[in-house]
Amino acid sequence: MGKWIRELDRILRGDATRLAALERGTVEVTIGGLCVVIALLGVVYGACMGSFALFREGGPFYMQVMASMLKVPALFFLTLLVTFPSLYVFNALVGSRLGLTAVLRLLIASLGVNLAVLASLGPIVAFFSVSTTSYAFMVLLNVVVFSVAGFLGLNFLLQTLHRLTVAQLPRPREHAAEPPPRAEESPAEQARPAEPPADATEREQPAPVKLEEELGALDRLEQYALNAHVKAVFRCWVIVFGLVGAQMGWVLRPFVGNPNQPFEWFRPRESNFLQAVLQTIWSLFI
Repeated sequence: MGKWIRELDRILRGDATRLAALERGTVEVTIGGLCVVIALLGVVYGACMGSFALFREGGPFYMQVMASMLKVPALFFLTLLVTFPSLYVFNALVGSRLGLTAVLRLLIASLGVNLAVLASLGPIVAFFSVSTTSYAFMVLLNVVVFSVAGFLGLNFLLQTLHRLTVAQLPRPREHAAEPPPRAEESPAEQARPAEPPADATEREQPAPVKLEEELGALDRLEQYALNAHVKAVFRCWVIVFGLVGAQMGWVLRPFVGNPNQPFEWFRPRESNFLQAVLQTIWSLFI
């Protein structure tokens, strides 16, 4: 377990996604071990999410907490199952050389970032669960927390895709040898170091570029431009992933537990996620 947690820590710090670590064309992580850590992080956030049911009027409802602890990991793994084929095909369309296993490792690493952020925000959700009785507020708070975690996880995915592409590029050749000294110069003149221009100190110096070793997991490789086709395809997939994830959460509801309704493992199929969010926002102002 400790080894798998250290792998997630390497991903969060950017050590697992440096160019030197991506030379084999994949993110070197243990899929099974990282999935276990992701599931545990989902359980932690599920407990914080479902804790609102412990402080509702009429006494605590422990079944809702248990349901949320099981549903949060299921939400992410089911969304991964549904969207994985589309990302693999989209990568093939832009000429990526990533194989099936490499794409899976990349997505698992992205889910690790997503769940790590989510679990880190869990205590905040638990705090508001204790300090408020507004069900609509708690639903919207969880939507915001999921959105923040999802944004960071998908940003990690984009930057790592870019780094994997750069890591597979041919290495630049060594600089050519220095030209021989000119015949008309004496040996003393040839050994003399070149003097900088008089106005060299007055010229504006370029902004320093971060070394590759100093880059974090979400930093861009400034010296390499991201291909426009990769951007377009990735944005399409982000929309697909977001819509599938949101609707998957709607299918698996309830997560928070409405204090005015009896406990149910699953609610009947009705409406959709976007309509429900708009109705929840409206209920805060009436």
